[in-house]
Amino acid sequence: MSERKIPSKHYHYLAELYPEPLAFLEDLGVALRDAGPIAGKTADLIQLAAAAAIQSEGAVHSHTRRALEAGASTEEINHALLLLVSTIGFPRAAAAMSWAKDVIEK
Repeated sequence: MSERKIPSKHYHYLAELYPEPLAFLEDLGVALRDAGPIAGKTADLIQLAAAAAIQSEGAVHSHTRRALEAGASTEEINHALLLLVSTIGFPRAAAAMSWAKDVIEK
């Protein structure tokens, strides 16, 4: 496993159950981030938007945490999700904003 904080109890459980595949998955994530010029909070906001688009509450939680750790403000996170209204619709974007709020308010 990488040095990065494991984002959830469930992920930790999977990492214990399947350590090698999860290590490969983490290494893939690092390699993909390192493959191009987009870094830091911008990369985290892109991944947050993708998580919202697929309506994955757990991934929205995880990528909100990561975006905050990378220096994104609450306003940037909310704006990234608001920008999705014309693409994924208001109900889905609003749900993602609610999930992000779960993390922001902790």
